[in-house]
Amino acid sequence: MSLRSCVIIPGFNTAGTIGPLVRQIRQLHLDVVVVNDGSTDDTAHDATEAGALVISHLKNQGKGMALRTGFAFALQAGYDAVVTLDSDGQHDPQDIPQLLEAAERPHGAIVIGHRVMDDASMPLLRLWTNRVMSGIVSWLTGQQIPDSQCGFRVIRRRVLETIQLSTRRFDGETELLLAAAHDGWAVTSMPIRTIYTKRHASHIHPLWDGVRFARLVLKHLLDVSPPRRFR
Repeated sequence: MSLRSCVIIPGFNTAGTIGPLVRQIRQLHLDVVVVNDGSTDDTAHDATEAGALVISHLKNQGKGMALRTGFAFALQAGYDAVVTLDSDGQHDPQDIPQLLEAAERPHGAIVIGHRVMDDASMPLLRLWTNRVMSGIVSWLTGQQIPDSQCGFRVIRRRVLETIQLSTRRFDGETELLLAAAHDGWAVTSMPIRTIYTKRHASHIHPLWDGVRFARLVLKHLLDVSPPRRFR
């Protein structure tokens, strides 16, 4: 079985990296959708020139909302699965085939990249934060998810059709994992390469995004609906 897949890239002011990234993915003969989240630079232009379909938000709405826009398009277009990755060049598109291959196996509803091989190069604060959050997400989902904050993922259509997402910022990726696990979907992790650069500053706000994460965890704990058994 070969999944008809598209790659969804949320982008906010990432001109300079988005073009080369799209070109690398297009060499894999995959459709690319860039959700331009209110960028004020040449992100949309560069992505279009590189061969991506660009969907633009008139103003910045957050990574979670950009992903939701991309998911809605993929479902409407009839794709079997979506690949998501960040627009800043930290993910290597050459890892996409192995993630898609894993998604075709039993329990491959969601496949998430695991940056364990690159701990030495990951900024210390990001490494510590990621480990704490991943531990909490693993506990809440009842599954071992060693890198829950990684944006490099494959998500099968059947998952997106059954879950409902409401968050708009960086908590969106955590919400997806919690909602999918609650609905009975398994999450598989695969080692990936990661390239850290200082070309684009992180848009994560440690305080407010930490508050959003805590609020999402509390909401999940207060959810009284019984989780479904693994599909």
